[in-house]
Amino acid sequence: MKQDHQLADLLLAIEAEMRRIALWEDQRPAAEALQSLMPFCHDRLYFHQWLQWVFLPRMKQVLESGEGMPASSDIHPLAEYSLAERGDEVAQLLTLIARFDEFIRGQ
Repeated sequence: MKQDHQLADLLLAIEAEMRRIALWEDQRPAAEALQSLMPFCHDRLYFHQWLQWVFLPRMKQVLESGEGMPASSDIHPLAEYSLAERGDEVAQLLTLIARFDEFIRGQ
């Protein structure tokens, strides 16, 4: 149960940081974009959109339903690559994403 709370806090921190650095969007992408079969929906969404509209809702669903956590996570390298042009502005967000990967690997 403690791990669930830690993960929930981490997911909330990712959302808060995305809002702080203006990567949070009010407008939901088109349904077709969210139905992409490509990993991270990279053919139709930017990485930060995938985080907001796919990743965070899915992880929240996993927590609420009691489903098993993913066996592994390695999204930090893609985050680093995808957000590189934003420089130091995204440093805290990248740190939080790295913590998520570590948290999942540590289970």
